[in-house]
Amino acid sequence: MSNQPIDNKQAQRILHITFNMGFGGTEQVIRQLVLHLPKDQFHNEVLCIDGDVGEIGQRLEAEQGITIHTLTRQPGLDWRLALNIRRHIKQGGFTIVHCHQYTPWFYGWLGSLGSDAKLVFTEHGRFHPDRHRRKAWLVNKLMARTTDAIVAISKATRDALIEYEFLPANKIQVIYNGIEPLSSGTEAGQAVRKSLGIPVEGFVAGTVARLDPVKNQAMMIHALHDMGEKRPTVFLLLVGDGPARNDLEELVKQLGLEGRVLFTGFQKQPDLYLAAMDVFLLTSDTEGTSMTLLESMSLAKPCVATAVGGNPEIVTQNETGFLVEAGDSQGLVEKLELLRTQPLVRQAMAEAAHQRFLSSFSIEKMVTAYQALYEPMGRG
Repeated sequence: MSNQPIDNKQAQRILHITFNMGFGGTEQVIRQLVLHLPKDQFHNEVLCIDGDVGEIGQRLEAEQGITIHTLTRQPGLDWRLALNIRRHIKQGGFTIVHCHQYTPWFYGWLGSLGSDAKLVFTEHGRFHPDRHRRKAWLVNKLMARTTDAIVAISKATRDALIEYEFLPANKIQVIYNGIEPLSSGTEAGQAVRKSLGIPVEGFVAGTVARLDPVKNQAMMIHALHDMGEKRPTVFLLLVGDGPARNDLEELVKQLGLEGRVLFTGFQKQPDLYLAAMDVFLLTSDTEGTSMTLLESMSLAKPCVATAVGGNPEIVTQNETGFLVEAGDSQGLVEKLELLRTQPLVRQAMAEAAHQRFLSSFSIEKMVTAYQALYEPMGRG
């Protein structure tokens, strides 16, 4: 049965434009908005411009009755894509076009020109290393001027839009990502530990992320090695898959860490593995607002994260976790040893992380912020 309002002429009609609805932070934000915005006020549909609905999109269609459209973007400047987006906007009677990421914004902007639809752009994260796009200076200025609202998911992301995309600071507001809290408890975590052969007394640090060089899981592996053979009950749990997996597995062999670094591959229920961790790690070279970091906080896990991107806006240093410099494996070792040897500190940080999540990163807080953004757009 559809969750969408039926024949409600008062509802604002929102078209979310994105690359696809596979697994990722952007897709999770769209999913949360589609499911949690008041159904009597907002009708949501999604348009994927890379021709692929993706698993999250398939679930939204099958389980929630959400309409997912697809178009296939061609290489180069695809004018046909812009025209097809215009057709979707007009035929669907959409009052708001919400574009997620830069390329969907560009085509959504082209497609909405001349329509009555209001245009919203959310930047969900930046490539690493970031770079100035001087060739886009003029068009970005024009797009910003004719876009009704621009959102960044962190202050760091906002600053990058100002510096690298030349967007006006006074046009950008920050809305942090929010998620539904996870609920996997101690028993679920213990069951995962047992299935992986981790002893009861084992200390488990880990992460849930795509195995990609930018996530720098190699830093975690080096830190585990640097902790030395005197720590045989310390384990590293890497949940996820990706292009760096073979290189990471080879590094584990070179350092003699087989059996202590555990690769689980992609997991449809990563919360079960988060529940098995004593400490969550995030050693990326760049981040926007990490959804898995928020998920770990919702399960009351202290963290050690690199001080990049939006991480310092999420992690309160020495209170909900620790921040270390990117690439500083020795700093990571020191913080892990502190958390391993001082369970009272670990417990205090766990409780503080959970409270920080509830106060700042709940799904209700994010949806309320976007609702406040959308509502004036329906009044003319």
